[in-house]
Amino acid sequence: MPTRTLTQENPMNAMRRTSARTAHSISSRIASAPTRRTVLAGAAASASALALAACSSGSSGSGDGDDSGSDAVPSFDPDAKTTITFMHAMASGDQKTALEKIVSDFGKDHQNVTIELQDQPDYGTLQTKTKAQVGAGSAPTIAQAYGNWASEYADSKVIVPLDAYAKANEDFADFAEAVKKDMQLTDGKIWMWPFNKSVVVVYRNAEMVKEEPKTWDDFAKVSKDVSKDGVVALSIDPGSAKGPAGGTALYEILAESMGSTVFADDGTPQFSEDGCVKALEYLVDLKDAGALAIASGYPGQEALGAEKGAFDVSSVASFPFNEQAVGGKFEMGVSALPEGPSGAANQLAGTNIVLFADASDQERAAAWEFMQFITTPEQQASWAAATGYLPVSSASLEQDAMKKVVEERPWITDAVKQLDTARALPPVTSVTEASGLLSVALQDALQGKAKPADALADAQKKAEALG
Repeated sequence: MPTRTLTQENPMNAMRRTSARTAHSISSRIASAPTRRTVLAGAAASASALALAACSSGSSGSGDGDDSGSDAVPSFDPDAKTTITFMHAMASGDQKTALEKIVSDFGKDHQNVTIELQDQPDYGTLQTKTKAQVGAGSAPTIAQAYGNWASEYADSKVIVPLDAYAKANEDFADFAEAVKKDMQLTDGKIWMWPFNKSVVVVYRNAEMVKEEPKTWDDFAKVSKDVSKDGVVALSIDPGSAKGPAGGTALYEILAESMGSTVFADDGTPQFSEDGCVKALEYLVDLKDAGALAIASGYPGQEALGAEKGAFDVSSVASFPFNEQAVGGKFEMGVSALPEGPSGAANQLAGTNIVLFADASDQERAAAWEFMQFITTPEQQASWAAATGYLPVSSASLEQDAMKKVVEERPWITDAVKQLDTARALPPVTSVTEASGLLSVALQDALQGKAKPADALADAQKKAEALG
């Protein structure tokens, strides 16, 4: 049965849900172990180690993102005995099993390549261990990374730019548009290759709420109507000064659907914009009406399973865990997020893979063979079917493994389409600390300590002071 682990990803993160439930759930983003946002809080302390590693790199490639031959795709020699290391956080449950199967399948046609999996128990440990090995001059060949981690690695010139690699890949053109964008940093260059991806959906008690809400206004009305006799429609974790959580992600989605993005593409905070204020006023209104509760952990999932809640807004990868919580007591409906005045909005979550510059040309070539193998439609279908993540292109829906999943969960098709439009948080390190300030603003407003506009204005001022 599915079990939670500290590597759960917060999907709404985007930089938000990994391991046995690396489910990115708004509820978990959300508040579980270190997330793509929270793990970077200590990034500054490791900058010197990364810079040192960059200076000591013995690789034949510069990793500096220029147009020199060092950034070209190296030739792969299938007859050369080669070992590559992959540091990751898919270390338990279905994700571990699925990743090990990918490695096994790869080995059938690459018998001279050994893939050593370096398991890490959670994302926080993954980032810490990766930086430590880079600083010690023993970087893994490839590693899972969130965009803001990759931004630091790229600045320190310890990873390889992948524009030339992407151009050489036959599946790249079919990747979902948001997935392609998430492979880039703010310089517009590709520095990452996709791995585990998810978006957010609405889980509901289909006996309590017969029809899925189509708009956030509908959602609010239904939530208020069903919040009685011990039922509170929605429970969220707004996060804290220590880091954002699922409620933070829900707020970010609401803000975008109401016309504003919480962060500009370059990471500039925009907390005081009209849509951001309206989104927080929306949540406060639900709270004041007794239709929203705040707690920590996985409150939406727990309340839904206990029949004390009508909804849980979570990642698609949360499905097996919500299903387990419900335990067949009632029919669980799954639907797309409601739309706001500015239309639909969603958040892309999950990590990518980076290729470290210390690798030799043959190691890079072997790693690239493996990275491409992971994103073939066949492997993506198998991975998604086993883990609950989404395949990076719709081509995987034509594979038998995904056809079976879609038969059981027809909403998956729409979720895959949302990979074209979902928005990830900017891959900028400063977003991490600013997100903690935002979570404090949400807490203050939801607890009645400050009006939404005032709480957000204070968070904006403090975020701007971060530089």
